[in-house]
Amino acid sequence: MSAIHTDRPDAVALPSVRDVLQVEAVRRGGPEVLVGGDALDVPVRWAHVSDSDQVADLLEGGELLLTTAAGWSGSDAALRAMANSLADAGVAGIVVELGNRFAVAPPALVAACRARGLALIALERVVKFVSVTEAVHRQIIAGQLEALQERQRLHELFTELSLRGAPADTVVRETARVLGAPVVLETPGREVVTADARDAVASDVLNGWAARSRADAELLAVPVQARGVRWGTLVALPGAAHPAGVMTVLETAATTLALARLADGPAAWAALPAREIVEAIAGGRHTGVDDVSARIEAAGLPLRGRMLSVLVAERVEAAAVAAVVGSLTSSDADVRALGAVFDGDGVIVVSSARELTPDELSRAAEGLPAGLAIGAPASSVAELLASMRPARLLAARLGAGEVRRVDDRPLTRLVTELGDDHRLQEHSERMLAPLIRYDEQYGGDLVRVLRAVVAHPGNRTAAAGASHLSRSVFYQRLALIADLLDADLDDGETLAALHLALLALAG
Repeated sequence: MSAIHTDRPDAVALPSVRDVLQVEAVRRGGPEVLVGGDALDVPVRWAHVSDSDQVADLLEGGELLLTTAAGWSGSDAALRAMANSLADAGVAGIVVELGNRFAVAPPALVAACRARGLALIALERVVKFVSVTEAVHRQIIAGQLEALQERQRLHELFTELSLRGAPADTVVRETARVLGAPVVLETPGREVVTADARDAVASDVLNGWAARSRADAELLAVPVQARGVRWGTLVALPGAAHPAGVMTVLETAATTLALARLADGPAAWAALPAREIVEAIAGGRHTGVDDVSARIEAAGLPLRGRMLSVLVAERVEAAAVAAVVGSLTSSDADVRALGAVFDGDGVIVVSSARELTPDELSRAAEGLPAGLAIGAPASSVAELLASMRPARLLAARLGAGEVRRVDDRPLTRLVTELGDDHRLQEHSERMLAPLIRYDEQYGGDLVRVLRAVVAHPGNRTAAAGASHLSRSVFYQRLALIADLLDADLDDGETLAALHLALLALAG
């Protein structure tokens, strides 16, 4: 990453030597670029006309020298010295009008300029230098005016974001929009708080982010800090130039982020990576496995050689999700987790070196007002994404305090994977319709009793207890269910079919 610095205000929107070559007054001279390349991209601060061989003493840097070279010596040594003195003075380039002092550009001058990376342009025809200077100075003044206008627009944009308390992800998104380039907000430990890839692929931006942030010299960065405390860094990837200067944009955005951090505290930043990852996994807001993988690793959750899992608790608050994450990570440093609320459900993503134990999961679920569903263990992000839907659907079937693994409930997993398949719904309706109609007509509890029966197959005493009915009343209900369904409730296949129908009904 490049050193943190600020653009020189009067060098932000200056025309380059290349731009000057497009000026009509220059084009009339038939310009021939003798030394170009990167040297043509040097900004021009002013146009200076002089034929003196001592002109370097009068320059301050950034000038484009327009000359007929009338006062120059013709010796190779003098020409090399002339080129070196101008390069040392920091001139933007040299425009030499041929025909007066030199019929052709001296090879010694061309070689010296090439060695110093100094732009050299020869004019084949006579031009009015005053016309060139007027045109160049108009460009410079217009560029500076545009820069001032852009800085004013930036001030208004980011002031508005500050006044309305915009969160960090909004500020980063607006910064990326203004620059037309990817922008990343990272912690001092180089974990990504939030990022906007703009028109790039997120995985291309975020893959190996920590290493890239340390080593990529093309990145531009400014600190996000206040009152002597540095909370992170705002980083822009290479993109087009901006009239106000890329660094000016970043500094203005960083100030907005610092003010928001002071107002909102650390919790606002801490919640962003979790929220964005959970939205990607649970809401499908991603462009593929590589995208999700890059985001997870950039947020500090390792993937290689790890066991991944997703936990879901239906209808819980953010505080409850934070408590589960804290419980999972507090006892084992090798367990990393993050979580957020998505569409009313608490979703936790876990990366660990081993499978979580039942005791760990039970402790994490203590105090939850809902059950905790654990998705199938995954060794890849693709498997993690596939485990999301079954875990959410299982969570919808759990009571408060229940902790269940999708893999421990094969029939439940089958139902969740089939999802809204119309054949499953038709099966449920066909088998349970008599009980549902009876319960609706008489305010009965037959569906609830049947649930207890399938939950405790072969144990009528346990089923009666789960129904909260006396044995005699329970057996009456059981006989009524068998009559209405015209089914043998002691038949294993019948019970399995009824269990499947009840699970589909719950979904």
